[in-house]
Amino acid sequence: MELEEVIQKRIRDDGPLPLASYVELALYHPTLGYYSRAGQRSGQSGDFFTSVDLGPSFGEMLAVQFNEMWNQLGTERFDLVEAGAGNGRLTRDILSAASKQTPAFYAAIDVHLVERSSVARDLQPNTLGNHTTKLSSAGGTIPPHINGVIFANELLDAFPPHVLVMTDDGLREVYVDTESDGTFVERLGPVSSQRVQKHIDTHGVVLEPGWRAEVTPDAVDWVRQATNSLNRGFLLLIDYGHEARELYSATHATGTLTTYSKHHAETADFSTKSWLACPGSKDITSHVDITCVRETAESNGANTLGILDQTYFLIGLGIGTTTNRDTGNFSEIKKRLAVKSLILPGGLGSTQKVMVFGKNVGQPQLTGLSYQMRIT
Repeated sequence: MELEEVIQKRIRDDGPLPLASYVELALYHPTLGYYSRAGQRSGQSGDFFTSVDLGPSFGEMLAVQFNEMWNQLGTERFDLVEAGAGNGRLTRDILSAASKQTPAFYAAIDVHLVERSSVARDLQPNTLGNHTTKLSSAGGTIPPHINGVIFANELLDAFPPHVLVMTDDGLREVYVDTESDGTFVERLGPVSSQRVQKHIDTHGVVLEPGWRAEVTPDAVDWVRQATNSLNRGFLLLIDYGHEARELYSATHATGTLTTYSKHHAETADFSTKSWLACPGSKDITSHVDITCVRETAESNGANTLGILDQTYFLIGLGIGTTTNRDTGNFSEIKKRLAVKSLILPGGLGSTQKVMVFGKNVGQPQLTGLSYQMRIT
């Protein structure tokens, strides 16, 4: 059975689905979902680019920051927990850099890879290669009692969002229904659950008539669980996002829900039904409510250490300072181009936000946070 048929049957049996339920099936159905059918979705042959796809420089900079975090903790061992780890490429790059640059830190690392897709998990040992001996656990949830760092690159934007629309008759939620020919279509209905309503009330989400926006209680739950899993250490999240005052404003009045297929982006709104077609064949994302993430981490015992554009985070860590600008070596040229892509405004450098929280670590001065709250 195709995923389209699975969803159509679910609608026939249960009625129109909150869009979050449709996205959950489209992305994470155990055998037919977008992330369940392949171990890697990004890169030149995939549907979108992430910082990891630009070579090892991103992982090298994270290795620098994580080494400093280990020194701040002063512990013998250091838990390195990547959530949404995919096939493990980013952790591999971090380990490769640490093994060369800071052998003592490398020896202290215990790796934990957290990934929902069993297909991606099966690829992790091969991706890690010689670093497989560092792997302490691999599974679908964050282990408890972490002393070190929990980090995630572009994870929160992939949690299924509930889409809200303010109408003349009040706040409504977007559902997915089928037309007579089986085509998926949006319908408006009441807010789907008390959980969603509580999120709206707790985080003060206010929309003007005609505005459309996403809220993602699942992402909030994940931040809460991650923070609670930390005994002592850091939570570092990198993602597309905005403070609530901007996310729920005229600037984003049509919402941020977007699909990606073969590097083509399509905004999801009432003007087209095409983005709902072929579930399981495309990525579906929405921007992160940074205010909500910060408040959730802080309410669960963490301190906000810094929130800034990826550009300033990587510059603070000294990205690009080791490349040789005087050589015509192809690998050096390629690395310099990758560095530019990681930090240039308008690209990953300004659209990606780095959020760093600490728990039971005080207020350490981290090199990656030299620019503190520098955010555009």
